[in-house]
Amino acid sequence: MLDNYLPILIFITIGILVGVGPLALGYFLGPRRPDQEKDSPYECGFEAFENARMKFDVRYYLVAILFIIFDLEIAFLFPWAVALESLGMVAFVAMTLFLGILVVGFIYEWRKGALEWE
Repeated sequence: MLDNYLPILIFITIGILVGVGPLALGYFLGPRRPDQEKDSPYECGFEAFENARMKFDVRYYLVAILFIIFDLEIAFLFPWAVALESLGMVAFVAMTLFLGILVVGFIYEWRKGALEWE
């Protein structure tokens, strides 16, 4: 009966080796040259240990929102593409409308300069 679990054990072992192996190789073989700038915490492009009431650039959040929008677009696009033949023309038109709205939003953000990084 335990012979049935041997492939699962082998699969789990290989999965752990694939996940942990590159991390261990990088840790043991990678260079270690720490300095003050590398060890400093990094958050949103501004110093972490300054006044909490200081002004900050909203572009970081704009880029994050744009990333989430296009990430969700891909999340909706993959299942739709896989099942496109069985869904028919109505689903094709609905997804075309969805993508069109996102493209219009992308063009608007582009024209407003939200993607420009100074």
